[in-house]
Amino acid sequence: MTEIGWQPAASLQALKIRADMLKAVRAFFDQRDVLEVETPILAHAGVTDLHLHNLTTRLSGPGMPVPTTFYLQTSPEYAMKRLLAANSGPIFQICKVFRDDEISRRHNPEFTMLEWYQPGFTDVQLMAELDELLQTLLATEPAESLTYQAAFQQHLGIDPFAKDAHEKLFALLTEKGFADAIVREDSIDTLLQLAMSMLVEPEIGQHRPCFVTHFPASQAALAKLDQEDPRAARRFELFYRGLELANGFWELTDPQQQAERFCADNALRLQHGLEPQPIDEKLLAALMAGMPDCAGVAVGFDRLVMLRLGTDSIQDTIAFPIDRS
Repeated sequence: MTEIGWQPAASLQALKIRADMLKAVRAFFDQRDVLEVETPILAHAGVTDLHLHNLTTRLSGPGMPVPTTFYLQTSPEYAMKRLLAANSGPIFQICKVFRDDEISRRHNPEFTMLEWYQPGFTDVQLMAELDELLQTLLATEPAESLTYQAAFQQHLGIDPFAKDAHEKLFALLTEKGFADAIVREDSIDTLLQLAMSMLVEPEIGQHRPCFVTHFPASQAALAKLDQEDPRAARRFELFYRGLELANGFWELTDPQQQAERFCADNALRLQHGLEPQPIDEKLLAALMAGMPDCAGVAVGFDRLVMLRLGTDSIQDTIAFPIDRS
C-alpha cells in the first residue's frame, strides 16, 4: 500500500511562530487605526500582466444563469481599491492568493499575502512604514534604498534606460549561461527581469533589507509615473537575504491611463502567443468614481516566516503545501 503523506510539512513549532507573527501584524495595524478587510478570492476578471497567470474555476450550479468562469485572485488589489473608492480609509488584508506559476523552494501556487493601502501616503512614506513592520517582525536593521537604474549600474555596469541596454543585457546574459532562456528574445523587459532576478537580487539586501525604487514604467502598470523622469514609475520592491518580500506602488488613480495600460498588457500577451484577459471593469468604474491618492504594498507573508525560521524552503512555513494539499 502506498504511504499517504497526511502529516503537515511545517513543524508545530513553526506553525506557532507563524501564528505569533500574524498576531503581531494585526497589532501593528491596530495601533495605526488601519482597518482589516476581506475581499473575494473569486472574481469575474483576473490580471492582464504578461508575467502573471490566474487559476480559474467554472461555476454552473443553481443560481448561476449560465456556466461562468471565475478567476482566483493573484492579489486582493483590485477589490481593495474599490473599497478605497468607497471611502474605506486605510485598510489591510491577510489572505490566500493563487498563481499558476512555478512550484519550488520559494514558490507555492497558493500562498498568503499581506496587502495594505494608506490614503495620503506617497511610496516613500509607505516604504518607511513597511520598514517599521519588518523591524517589528524580524528585528532587522533599518532598510537601505537604491534606484533600479543605480542597482543595474552598480552591479552589472549597465544603464537599463540606455539605448544600448538591450544589446548589452543580451550579451551579458548569454555570457552568464542564460542563452536558452533568452533565445530570440526581443523584449527588453523580459531581459531586465531575468537579469534582475538572477544577477542583481543575489547582490543586494544581504545584511539589511534593501528597497529598489523607480522601476521602468513598462514594468509598473499600476503605478504613477515619476514626474522628474517619465521613463520610471513610482514602484518599489523590497529584498532581504535573497528573497523578494514586497512589491509596492504610489498608486495610479487615473481611469483612462489605467484602461490604456490594461489594453497594452493584452497587446503584449497576444504578441507572446497568450490569450488576452478580461479587463476588470469594476476597478475602472471605481477609479472613475474617484479613488483617493494613496500608496499600497503587497508582502509575501510566507517569506517573512521563512526569514523568521531561518529556512530556505517555503514548505517549512505552510501546514499543507501543494504536494500535501
